[in-house]
Amino acid sequence: MGDEGMELKHFDTRDGLGIAMASQAGIKVAIITGRVSGAVMTRAGELGVKDLFQGSIDKLKVYKSLLKRHNLTDQQVAFVGDDLLDLPVMKRVGLKVAVANASWELKALADYVTLASGGRGAVREVIDLLLGWRETNTSTLLE
Repeated sequence: MGDEGMELKHFDTRDGLGIAMASQAGIKVAIITGRVSGAVMTRAGELGVKDLFQGSIDKLKVYKSLLKRHNLTDQQVAFVGDDLLDLPVMKRVGLKVAVANASWELKALADYVTLASGGRGAVREVIDLLLGWRETNTSTLLE
C-alpha cells in the first residue's frame, strides 16, 4: 500500500515477455482474479490479454465459460494458481501448477510447483516449460 492507501502492484517483466511468447505460439492466455485492480487491467491490455476477469470469487464459473468460448476441454488447459479460490479450477484442468508461495492445499494438488513465486517469474517459468514441451512433444494435450 502506498502512503495514501493506494494499492501498489509488482509485475515481473519476464512474466510479461512469457505471456507475449505464449500468445505468439498460439497459447490462449486468460487471467481470472478475485481482486479488482486498475493496474492489472492496464497490464493485461499492454500484454494483449483479452480474457481478463477481475472480482471473480467463483473462478469455476468463469473457467467453464472460457472452455465454451474457446472450444476447449479440461485436459487442454494449464492453470497456475496460488490460493484457495483456485482449488475448484485446479481440480479440473489437465496441468495443475502452483506457484512457489502458494497455499499448501494447492501445492498438494499440483502436478508442478514453480521455483519462482507468484509475481516473481513463476508465469514465465510455466510458459518456458510449456513451450519446451510443445517443441518436443507431438501430443495435442495443450494445443
